[in-house]
Amino acid sequence: MKTDVLKSIRETEKEYHEMIRDAQAERKKSLSDAELEAANLIQKAQKDAEDYRNQRLADARAEAQNRYAEIIKEGEARVEALKVQGSKNLTRAVDFIVSRFKEQLHVKA
Repeated sequence: MKTDVLKSIRETEKEYHEMIRDAQAERKKSLSDAELEAANLIQKAQKDAEDYRNQRLADARAEAQNRYAEIIKEGEARVEALKVQGSKNLTRAVDFIVSRFKEQLHVKA
């Protein structure tokens, strides 16, 4: 009878030790899984941030290139307008200079 009770107590202790060991193993596995998941989330967040940064830089470069092209186009249009304006005034300017030159010749002569 005593041996049966002692045997029962030992078996119960053995079962509790196994349960504790299993619980610790499960806890360790859960922690390991959580750390792995956290590392994966951090890596994904870093990649997402890098992708976002690269996209923003590409957008900014494209916008700068478009603005540059726009400024060049406006400059070329202004140059052309100034050429036309200059061509219109060229005849008047030549006539003015020639008339002044003739006046100077008549004054000295």
